Amino acid sequence: MDQPIVEPGRRRGTASAYLAIARLDHSTKHVFIVPGIMLAYLLRGVRTDSLASSIVFGLIAAICVASANYVINEWYDRDFDKFHPTKSKRTAVQSELSGTIFLIEWIALVGIGLTCALLSSKVMCLIAAIFALQGIVYNIPPLRSKDKAYVDVISESINNPLRLMIGWAMVDPTTFPPSSIILMYWAGGAFLMAAKRLSEFREITASHGGALLVRYRASFSGYSEISLTVSCFVYALTASFFLAIFLVKYRIEYILTVPAVIALFAHYLALSMEPESAAQKPEKLFKQRSLIMLVALLGALFLFATYTNIPGLDIFMGQRYISLE
Repeated sequence: MDQPIVEPGRRRGTASAYLAIARLDHSTKHVFIVPGIMLAYLLRGVRTDSLASSIVFGLIAAICVASANYVINEWYDRDFDKFHPTKSKRTAVQSELSGTIFLIEWIALVGIGLTCALLSSKVMCLIAAIFALQGIVYNIPPLRSKDKAYVDVISESINNPLRLMIGWAMVDPTTFPPSSIILMYWAGGAFLMAAKRLSEFREITASHGGALLVRYRASFSGYSEISLTVSCFVYALTASFFLAIFLVKYRIEYILTVPAVIALFAHYLALSMEPESAAQKPEKLFKQRSLIMLVALLGALFLFATYTNIPGLDIFMGQRYISLE
């Protein structure tokens, strides 16, 4: 059960191999930028001279910096991914890649990303730079936060609020989003990453054994199925807490979206416990029909709450007591 997966013979790296390690197919994750755009527009209005160019440059920046992070992820994980049942098929594991070309590719992607971000705004450039720095902290020794239990989830999930801030900066480069929504996004991202690890833990331990799992990722030595499940609940509760603060402070009608948010958390946790769960590959989640239906419901409730005033909900905004007299 604990025998490592046999590493296949590596083939010579080609141009398509270097393109593959940039994982452009993971660009679907940038959907988390959209709420940032919407919230900035609704709460602040357009505060840039050219919204269209700001959005275009911002998206290019996000895609390029994320791909730069994926490049160093593939490079520094290649000797560990070979122990994973599916990641052992990744390009960096299967191919003999050049360290020089890898470095040039990373520099080029970061350079293009930061340049496009600066063309959008100085704030966008700052966010993109933090995005690139996260990739270094998460992947490269001696920091390599991905090898430390719990720190790995917290550090990886910072990508979520960074994407929110990218979307916000496209519309309003003069401010940052409210801290409550930033922290909600961060905790929500931590929930997603913990659920992903829970799914990997359950599946790989059952099929190949715990020793192989730790050889794939050192952080798993500090996890158990129980601790990962509990951490999912903690992150979900934390996200809900900060969401509630945001709703009460900025528009109480958004409280109508809470049931859909709770349903999303519950459905995703259940999804992570299924065999060969899509939670292990977030870029493929758009194929989960039930999940997409819940997201669509959340979007519909959000739009309804945005344009509908419900005075009766003000009851939740002040100190009130249920009188017994």
